[in-house]
Amino acid sequence: MLDLTYDTPKPKVIAGAKQDWELVIGMEVHAQVASRAKLFSGASTQFGAEPNSNVAFVDAAMPGMLPVINEFCVEQTVRTGLGLKADINLKSAFDRKNYFYPDLPQGYQISQLYHPIVGEGEILVDLEPGIARLVRIERIHMEQDAGKSIHDMDPNMSFVDLNRTGVCLMEIVSRPDIRGPEEAAAYVGKLRQILRYLGTCDGNMQNGNLRADVNVSICQPGAYERFRETGDFSHLGTRCEIKNMNSMRFIQAAIEVEARRQIAIVEAGGAVVQETRLYDPDRNETRSMRSKEEAHDYRYFPDPDLLPLEIEQAWVDEIKASLPELPDEKKARFVTAFGLSEYDASVLTADVANAAYFEEAAQDRDGKLVANWVINELFGRLKKDDRDITDCPVTPAQLGGIVDLIASDAISGKIAKDLFEIVYTEGGDPAQIVEERGMKQVTDTGAIETAVDQIIADNPAQVEKAKQNPKLAGWFVGQVMKATGGKANPKAVNEIVAAKLGL
Repeated sequence: MLDLTYDTPKPKVIAGAKQDWELVIGMEVHAQVASRAKLFSGASTQFGAEPNSNVAFVDAAMPGMLPVINEFCVEQTVRTGLGLKADINLKSAFDRKNYFYPDLPQGYQISQLYHPIVGEGEILVDLEPGIARLVRIERIHMEQDAGKSIHDMDPNMSFVDLNRTGVCLMEIVSRPDIRGPEEAAAYVGKLRQILRYLGTCDGNMQNGNLRADVNVSICQPGAYERFRETGDFSHLGTRCEIKNMNSMRFIQAAIEVEARRQIAIVEAGGAVVQETRLYDPDRNETRSMRSKEEAHDYRYFPDPDLLPLEIEQAWVDEIKASLPELPDEKKARFVTAFGLSEYDASVLTADVANAAYFEEAAQDRDGKLVANWVINELFGRLKKDDRDITDCPVTPAQLGGIVDLIASDAISGKIAKDLFEIVYTEGGDPAQIVEERGMKQVTDTGAIETAVDQIIADNPAQVEKAKQNPKLAGWFVGQVMKATGGKANPKAVNEIVAAKLGL
């Protein structure tokens, strides 16, 4: 593993207040399980289908319909828990969470309160090179998603789409270990990365497949440390929950504005009321949604239609054995195996597809050189064209072929960029393109000397200036490269120019 310092970052301190205040943040992330069927029915989970087309009788709460557990959803949740180094509970149970909402046909949500399937785990959140925060996971439980109310199709009516109803969600609950807006966004980003590596959630926030409820409170310096020592929440301020955040940028902005709201209330002599709030990005403010419910308000009780869920340790061990290499381990391996900097390794492992592309291209090649081309040339061009690695027109073998030509001095860096553009837009084998289009680098020192001699003979005044100021020798290098169409070996040109000018 990399040499990291844990829990060293200073907590966020809000400026502009009468006194110093620190933030304490806990997250409840709802991640849609990557499954083609719902948690308790065989209905499709396809996004973007016609409204109410992916609805089974049990999803619509038709009389007499009973839920049947989807084993794959259970497996995906266990896989997630193992990926977060969490305890797996071999016995768990489902409860009914009772509340009324128009897009909740049953009048209750099947969830897990008392006996979740996954217990305590952890996530290592990278904040900057060499600095990380260890955020504790309290639990992960499975639950049904609700449907969607639509209010903008008619001025007098609201519509309900039940396609999402019954889709399996993993609610990943953190301890209040996060200390600032940037950390909160980094935590969600790291969690999203791990889920995508595991293949248990696609992390698509735009489609609502990953959403976060953010609990924010303020406290005076030192109070959080007393809470960590004693576990007594009375040391912390009253928390407010900001619901359904589906953007890293909005998460940061909402925390900042909510913290300032709470500080203003307390410093004016008031008391923060525990409640659920919504963030309005247009006005950059949070507004009250409802008073914060406690567990007893939902009248939880064991679901009578579902037996306790019992799984075998052998099955858990089998899932654990099939886990892929996760981001932290992959990044550490890239640093040691390919000699990459921690920053470059972080960039390459940020996405599982990017990491796979790099590793294939770097096979039996100079890892640093390949990383430089992947990060700077390839990623830069893909970003410019609004494409990602899954839609990349340059294969790892083609990029590796370009790097091979550079390493063998067949082409220069400048020629390589021209070659990359040809491969990106037209395709083809890099070595064949270089051969057919006469793009090989001129390495014949005799030919380069001839060009240098000609440039020197034609520019005696410039020669005298270069002898007085050696930095001006670069002008001759540029002229030789121009005369050879950029094909001369730059290293050889520099050496020959210096020798000819006696520098």
